[in-house]
Amino acid sequence: MTAVFAPSYDVVIVGAGPAGLTAAALTAQAGLSTIILDEGAGPGGQIYRAITTTPVKKREILGPDYWHGGSLVSAALDAGATLAGRTLVWSLDRDLTLAISRDGVARTIQARRVVLATGALERPFPIPGWTLPGVMTVGAAQTMLKASGLLPEGGTVIAGMGPLLWLYAAQVLRAGGKIDAILDTTPRGNYLAAARHFPDFALSPLMFKGLRLMREVRKSVKVITGVSRLAAIGEEKVSGVAYSVRGGPERRLSIDTLLLHQGVTPNVNLAMAAGVRHRWDGRQLCWTPELDEAGATSVPGVSIAGDGAGIAGAWAAEERGRLAAIAVIRDLAPDALQVNEQFVRNRLYQQELGRAFIDMLYQPPAQFRRPQGDVIVCRCEEVTAKQIRDTADLGCEGPNQMKAFLRCGMGPCQGRLCGLTVTELIAEARGTTPQAVGYYRLRSPIKPIPLAELAAMPATEAATAAVVRG
Repeated sequence: MTAVFAPSYDVVIVGAGPAGLTAAALTAQAGLSTIILDEGAGPGGQIYRAITTTPVKKREILGPDYWHGGSLVSAALDAGATLAGRTLVWSLDRDLTLAISRDGVARTIQARRVVLATGALERPFPIPGWTLPGVMTVGAAQTMLKASGLLPEGGTVIAGMGPLLWLYAAQVLRAGGKIDAILDTTPRGNYLAAARHFPDFALSPLMFKGLRLMREVRKSVKVITGVSRLAAIGEEKVSGVAYSVRGGPERRLSIDTLLLHQGVTPNVNLAMAAGVRHRWDGRQLCWTPELDEAGATSVPGVSIAGDGAGIAGAWAAEERGRLAAIAVIRDLAPDALQVNEQFVRNRLYQQELGRAFIDMLYQPPAQFRRPQGDVIVCRCEEVTAKQIRDTADLGCEGPNQMKAFLRCGMGPCQGRLCGLTVTELIAEARGTTPQAVGYYRLRSPIKPIPLAELAAMPATEAATAAVVRG
């Protein structure tokens, strides 16, 4: 990892996951100066977290798909791309100036082209008690496994839905850990909604992977399906989980750890702050950027690849990264283009073939996206669902006005943990659509940085614009 930055690069890629790594390998191979910026200490993103440093040495634990990430890192480095870890990108201006922070020093760098490969975030799962110690997301638990080899201890229950839930459960079992139960929240109606997409799913590489994982987990873990209500129970930490099956009587399990997951959504904050147009995706129930076939956005020179462009998984992210890189090379170094674009598109088609089935099968039910009563929605400011609904009833039309009333979305996470929920709650209260309600207006810095770093930056026009633009 380098700590030395040039003042400018041909290509700046934000995110060292599958999309960012594959894009960097191609642009660097074409002779374009390329740097990948990532907040993580090492490359890999969330999918291939700690791929170069993981203490998990038994390859069968994390599975062959995880170890594939090592070849992506090698390809990017061998091609001459620069990897800069522990680097926060907190601003992207329309003139392709990026403001970054590393090792306590903030600076700006200039790009001719920018590829955002910021990946995905876990969808908020606001249930009673979800802020208790001992309650965390499946993604966070998987990060602890990959980066530190840690497994949950004591009574552990996983609740929710989605492919990551089954993958993590399988990894824990392979590593010698124990899962007491899985509370599957997939509604029965989702199977009917997904059925019409099954023929494509059956032709995709996703089906047999998924079936193998579920069969592996079900051999060792009790799976309770049809869960329609969830609540974490405890005082100073979680001690139990209450649940109901299809509206039936409440049941309880004593636990030490509750892991929640109901899918992932694009990480849109940097793109939105840069002015990229987004729309509400009614199938994935989240905001996705408006892109052309190569991933180009409404901001000239900025493209988006990977799950930040819409959730499709790691293998599709690779192909999206290649398509974004091909477009960059065609613009900046056309004579160096050596990749068959149609071949890449064909592979992307295969990877995306079963996506509609997965999206419909694992579409989270309303009660787990739009909570009621005193359930906390904004964890940073401790704003409840009832407060948001009541404020919407008073005439608050959108998330930005809600900030003025309740401060939701103004904490350290800048709306990452509450934005989708707030949008949907307001839309429901006002009888309109999430698209009409909109999202938070995001401005730089998109993540908190020390004031001392800003004060120490050179007072250039570019740095000033990066700080106060919007």
